Amino acid sequence: MLRIGTAAACRCLAAVLILAALGCAKPVSIKDIVDNPRAYADRTVTIEGEVVGMLSLVVVKYFTLNDGTGSINVITERPLPKKGERLRVTGKVNEMFSLGTETLLVLVEEKEKSGAESERPREPAKTR
Repeated sequence: MLRIGTAAACRCLAAVLILAALGCAKPVSIKDIVDNPRAYADRTVTIEGEVVGMLSLVVVKYFTLNDGTGSINVITERPLPKKGERLRVTGKVNEMFSLGTETLLVLVEEKEKSGAESERPREPAKTR
């Protein structure tokens, strides 16, 4: 039977957790979401891109994010970002409606956490 020390086990566990966290934060391309809606429906994903438009109505606020591969509308309860701003957004992919060959997919941005973290702004996208 193989025996390892507590310190080695802790280092191993820490490495696994760091790798898992890095894997979760990798943005998904909007093209992948649009081309494979069934694979992403009701899944939480992270996307990254430039804000190319926004709309605020009484019942809904959203902005359009373009990552160079495609665009998707992001429904939010947070203040709308500025056009041209680069953002990384996490949320759940939802199919709003489908009519014939046309499907409207949106990303519903995760709600802000209560407490001190609610003051934290959206994460800006990394510049290339």
